[in-house]
Amino acid sequence: MPASEPKVLIIEAESERGRELHSVLQFINHDAILATDCSHWKNSIPEGENLLAVLVGSCTNDKALHKLLKEVHELDEHLPIFLLMEKNKESTVAIEPSSCILGRIEMPPHYTQLTSALHQAEIYRETNTNAAEHRPVDLFRSLVGTSRAVQLVRKLIQQVANSEANVLILGESGTGKEVVARNLHYHSNRREQAFVPVNCGAIPADLLESELFGHEKGAFTGAISTRQGRFELAEGGTLFLDEIGDMSLNMQVKLLRVLQERTFERVGSNKSIESNVRIIAATHRNLEEAITEGNFREDLFYRLNVFPIEMPPLRDRVEDIPLLVNELIRRIEHEKRGSVRLTQAAILSLCQYNWPGNVRELANLMERMAILFPFGVVDTRDLPEKFQNDTVDLEFVPVSEAILLEQPMQQYSLDAEPRLPRGGLDLKEHLSNLEVGYIKQALGDAHGVVAQAAKRLGMRRTTLVEKLRKYGLQRSNSAPEV
Repeated sequence: MPASEPKVLIIEAESERGRELHSVLQFINHDAILATDCSHWKNSIPEGENLLAVLVGSCTNDKALHKLLKEVHELDEHLPIFLLMEKNKESTVAIEPSSCILGRIEMPPHYTQLTSALHQAEIYRETNTNAAEHRPVDLFRSLVGTSRAVQLVRKLIQQVANSEANVLILGESGTGKEVVARNLHYHSNRREQAFVPVNCGAIPADLLESELFGHEKGAFTGAISTRQGRFELAEGGTLFLDEIGDMSLNMQVKLLRVLQERTFERVGSNKSIESNVRIIAATHRNLEEAITEGNFREDLFYRLNVFPIEMPPLRDRVEDIPLLVNELIRRIEHEKRGSVRLTQAAILSLCQYNWPGNVRELANLMERMAILFPFGVVDTRDLPEKFQNDTVDLEFVPVSEAILLEQPMQQYSLDAEPRLPRGGLDLKEHLSNLEVGYIKQALGDAHGVVAQAAKRLGMRRTTLVEKLRKYGLQRSNSAPEV
């Protein structure tokens, strides 16, 4: 890891335990600094060193520990802290919701728990430091993918974002049409104003007019006060009309008038209100067919369809699935709803599913897996039956995620020559991850019996025990971890 990367500070009075944790951090490619003196720990930090997190273990007494935590906070009030704890041992330090103490890490450390904690620290640092506040907006943070189809969508967004042209986003349900709409708004010159979404298909036809244009007091039964509509709320900004294809013909006429004249009236009023709103519409329906069937106005279609953007279905960009899985898991972790990992075989099986529900269906699956296998690893056989692919068996095939990104549908075998990804890879990390993965699989197959696992791996039992100690893996927990 480059020297410029932030390091992890370990403060642990028990030097042997500190060295063990230091080795584990190095194994997962995180540079670490070990301080064994709780009173003079600052002397261990090189001048100007950037820290990612502090792992605080045992001190001489509780008073010294509380003093240490105060000193860390004074050094950097946004520096994440994790407490190192023996399993089933109570802590004398209370974790407040507003505290920089993000959680506890059990010792000896579990691979999954440690990597999850460091990822949590990265997110915390990004959202709480001044540098993050002044960092340029990530153009397409939510528009995940490297496929040609997604790259084309990004290009179209860049081309039309700063114009005033109406945009019509087409695509199946669950493909991320609102994500595109939000990107268009946030990268336009209207981004300082409101982005107001309206689902035209979810609001009854007789209430949609009031929802869009507002109403005056007494305009109809139940109108007990004057209410602004979505057009007024979006003034100066962007109005996103989702599922525009479900709008009634009567409302289509009224919407067309607003688009043409840039004025509207609240229900129950004859006073015209000027409107400066950019319209972005979206639908999963084929509007040209709807026009032929008489269900959609042709003149409104041409008003909306100034700049069309089509979102591809997930089945047409399967090479993006590994990236989407990682992003969805990161969101689950960021929201502190747990975590989960998928084997390469499971990811490849997902790549061969048809995905009628698109990205929304994948997001629901990831949330379900995080609930069923909290902080565990999901293999093909653990997926719901419809996602399983019995023709693929990659349980012991050393295929990296980077390779999956390039050729997700390829059948891999041990005789196949491995391909180096275009962006390269960290060979040490890749081989170490393979070794840890195989050890866990062997222990899982052997139900935690080290001797049987060692035989399956073709090594001596003492060698496997040494590797378990080296990687900080507990025998009873090794099978379900990443």
